[in-house]
Amino acid sequence: MIPYRVLVVTVVHHPEDARIRARQIGALLEAGVRVTYAAPFVAHGLDLPDVAGLHAVDLPHAAGRSRTEAFRAARRLLAREAHRHDVTLVHDPELVAAVAGLRLTNLVWDVHEDTAAAIEAKPWVPDRARRPLALAARAVERHAERHHDVILAEHAYAERFEREHVVVPNTVRVPSDPPPPGSSRAVYLGSLTMARGASTLLQAGRLLTVATRGEVKVEIIGSARDARTADTLSWGVKCGHVRHHGFVPSARALPMLDGALAGLSLLEDRPNYRHSMPTKVLEYMAHGLPVVTTPLPLAADLVERAGCGVVVPFDDAEATAAALVELARDPERRVALGRAGHAYARRHYDWNVIGRDFVQHVTQLARRRREHEHAAHGSGAADRRGLAYEGS
Repeated sequence: MIPYRVLVVTVVHHPEDARIRARQIGALLEAGVRVTYAAPFVAHGLDLPDVAGLHAVDLPHAAGRSRTEAFRAARRLLAREAHRHDVTLVHDPELVAAVAGLRLTNLVWDVHEDTAAAIEAKPWVPDRARRPLALAARAVERHAERHHDVILAEHAYAERFEREHVVVPNTVRVPSDPPPPGSSRAVYLGSLTMARGASTLLQAGRLLTVATRGEVKVEIIGSARDARTADTLSWGVKCGHVRHHGFVPSARALPMLDGALAGLSLLEDRPNYRHSMPTKVLEYMAHGLPVVTTPLPLAADLVERAGCGVVVPFDDAEATAAALVELARDPERRVALGRAGHAYARRHYDWNVIGRDFVQHVTQLARRRREHEHAAHGSGAADRRGLAYEGS
């Protein structure tokens, strides 16, 4: 049988986005699925990956208000390539709107966030445009549900849809035996914005440096998403309050968590975050670190249920720094918290298990499409699509 083919497209996310590249595409490739990955590689200073089974295509990056060129390029690519693949998996809600009129019967939208609520946190959106864009986002969701397949990244997102959809949560590959937490590095993993707690993180880094005379530092593994955050982060680095590693691909970033004192998730109380589980919390747990998180409902509930960390108030650098100082002074407690989190993550949030369910769902969609094409046009349709792929 000709291997299944999946076209994965994003112009909004970083090409090395952990959900897209490391988890979903990684799982598909491991299962023998051929993947075409169209993403803004060059815009992020990346070479196109040379990986067996993966065909990479560069697209422009949709950033801030400069988005039209990227969506036009993505529409042209989808019009040309979608029919050559069994499944087309898009990760941006704007792409669902961009393909209107193309009548793509194999499109699947992977819903990463509460799109309408996320508009409130985007600094480039003018105040007068927030409500109209939020209404447009809800309209895109209704359209997607009527015309395409949908995958949800959170069970809580189901409230926004009328029908039941497959949920593929943002889980992680859980190492079997991570090292115990250390005493000198409090880590933050992921891209950083003011809404994601940049100010609190920098202030906590300053307080922690003073309280421990520099023996415990805050380390940030990830890039700033906007100019204001970048300026704030640059100031903190120059003052010696934090260490900044910049963007690091997931395959290298996750091992950097090993042996840290704790993992930090200091998101603010924003509508988009109230129904989402910060993936970084699961990544900290998977690597055996105590978690320090703000009291967002899903994160706080998980940390308390697993007994793996400390919940601190929103926008409270003093409480955050105090929690880290206590963990640094109590090795038995931090080891116990780290073990509890790792055990819970291994039981409930291991991508090694959930990834197989994702692949099974995608290949079921691919098989259904092939069966439909076979019934409508005969077996030659799949063969022709295979030849087109091999030659692309």
